[in-house]
Amino acid sequence: MTFLLDPFSTAFMLRALVGGVLVAVLCGVVGTWVVVRGMAFLGEAMAHGVLPGVALAALLGLPAVLGAAVSAAVMTAGVGLVTRRSRVSPDTAIGLLYVAMLSVGVVVVSRSRSFATDLTAVLFGDVLAVDQGDLVFIAVAVVVGVAVTAAFHRPFVALAFDPRVASTSGLRPALAHVVLVGLVTLVVVASYQAVGSLLVVGLLIAPAVAAAQWTRRIPTTMAAAALVGALAVLAGLLVSWHASTAAGASIAACAVALAGLSAAARAVVGDRASSAPTPDANSGSATAIATAPASAATAPEPASVATAPAPSHAPASAATASTLVLAAHPAPDRPTLDLAPPARQEATPHS
Repeated sequence: MTFLLDPFSTAFMLRALVGGVLVAVLCGVVGTWVVVRGMAFLGEAMAHGVLPGVALAALLGLPAVLGAAVSAAVMTAGVGLVTRRSRVSPDTAIGLLYVAMLSVGVVVVSRSRSFATDLTAVLFGDVLAVDQGDLVFIAVAVVVGVAVTAAFHRPFVALAFDPRVASTSGLRPALAHVVLVGLVTLVVVASYQAVGSLLVVGLLIAPAVAAAQWTRRIPTTMAAAALVGALAVLAGLLVSWHASTAAGASIAACAVALAGLSAAARAVVGDRASSAPTPDANSGSATAIATAPASAATAPEPASVATAPAPSHAPASAATASTLVLAAHPAPDRPTLDLAPPARQEATPHS
């Protein structure tokens, strides 16, 4: 237990753990929608787009968070403007503005080398330097992010399935998309202190990917992603303490590793489920498949279950039977059913 508890006996490691867990909760909630909507590239571009704002804020003596927020807002507005006013696709617009913002940031940095250390913290994070003010800011960001996500849950769901249905239902998909982009911006601004702008996408996407392997409902995926992110923060801080590695990079690497382990475990469970013996339709118990070879003339037909024929007192013309043909090897999660058309039966003449 000393391996787990000793690192957090210091105040700065404890603050780092609390701040990292708060960031993991925010990333788990918003990251679920990023994965569902396929907006990972937007998150990556937004994370890199904060660089010019942070650089200008450092030159002007302003808070870096303010510069990051302004820079992210400019990039968000630019993506929307270019997409609406031209024939450029959203991905192309994001790529162009991503390169433009990053190049502006590098130009600003090259003109002044007096804040190289602060720039390194922005790019790669410095979760060990989180103070009480940062914790309050991250906590407020978590509350705002969770509240907005809950308020726009229905529009987000409708937007994820079909924007036209969302529009006809009065759910305003355009506004929902803008709000979701704003949530991604909030995550980037609130998380770069912990894992840096270059690594925030790992904590934004990896826990959601890991959780999605085992869940089917969006709220459940959010909760599981928050737990996976918190575990990645704990593991990353322990690795950083005992191996003397960068804390932000260790957290991001642990998050990606957990996503890989989750996918591998899910694949193993799926293989075992698909190789399990098929249940007997009559007794409900698992029966082994016969291994004796069968000739071509006596090849077994797919298992079928026929319903009882119509009652004898029913009219002869209405006597039908519904045949439900089960696949020989159904999938473990979604059984395959082949609903054959009802076969008419000849009425038996009464003696």
